[in-house]
Amino acid sequence: MDSIIKEFERDCRVRGMAERSIDSYHTCIRAYGGYLAIHEKDFLTAKKDDLVSFIESLRLEKGLSIMTVKRYLAALSSLCEYLVFKEQIQTNYVRPVRSRYIRSYKETPEGRKLISVEDMASLINCTLDIRDKAVITLLAKTGIRRNELVTLDTSDVDLIENKIRLKPTAKRSNRTLFMDDECSYALRRWLKIREEENKKSCPALFLNQEGERLQRRGVSDVVYNAAARVGLHNPGSEKLEDHCSPHCCRHWFTTHMRRAGMRREFIQELRGDSRREAIDIYDHIDLQELKEAYLACVPQLGI
Repeated sequence: MDSIIKEFERDCRVRGMAERSIDSYHTCIRAYGGYLAIHEKDFLTAKKDDLVSFIESLRLEKGLSIMTVKRYLAALSSLCEYLVFKEQIQTNYVRPVRSRYIRSYKETPEGRKLISVEDMASLINCTLDIRDKAVITLLAKTGIRRNELVTLDTSDVDLIENKIRLKPTAKRSNRTLFMDDECSYALRRWLKIREEENKKSCPALFLNQEGERLQRRGVSDVVYNAAARVGLHNPGSEKLEDHCSPHCCRHWFTTHMRRAGMRREFIQELRGDSRREAIDIYDHIDLQELKEAYLACVPQLGI
């Protein structure tokens, strides 16, 4: 099983998967491998019933949430797809298990939480901490991913042109994001305070209480805590639609830009989605036109 895991992780790297995701997959797959070993099986001999028993142990014995189980199933499904590709097993038996045990997520009409423009305005304006307000505003106004946000440095932000230059990643095509005056105002306020708090000369745009780069977990806590204060996040619920996470801000951005009339290809460009079709790859989008469309459609929140 060690050999299979190493080969699978190598395959993940060749396909451009982020190291963070590979590490998460490694933990889940190791746990399943250990469970199988106890029952004198391995990845090549395991069947659907073995996975169901493993999921049962995670839920009933270890008390893991359905959201955590979802991560396990995603990792194991990816492993099985690899083994099918290598012709070491016949079928991906994770798929029917995942379909059954996370069916409630797929049957939810709204799926991931989508909040209104008014709710987003309340969420931001009820956040008193200036750094936290800037973090949430940037997430909502640009649709930026959490990992993209934490890697930002002050040098990546142009407050004259109101734009941001992101670090290159495998997931993102377009690296230029735009801000409106509300977002720029929130960042300017934070940057004034940041100068006093930056005792370690850290280049990061957002700092934690120790004066170091704010990490992914810190960003999640900022959004969770703010959303919980205004009744938009229920940490005790296992339903996806009861949680307001940083990714919900990206969902909010996408939906409300579309509702405001922005062209689909412009939204795709701002989101930085990978271009797959030939028509996408060869379609040149003028940044000035993109900026004008952005400013015309981005919701105003009274910040």
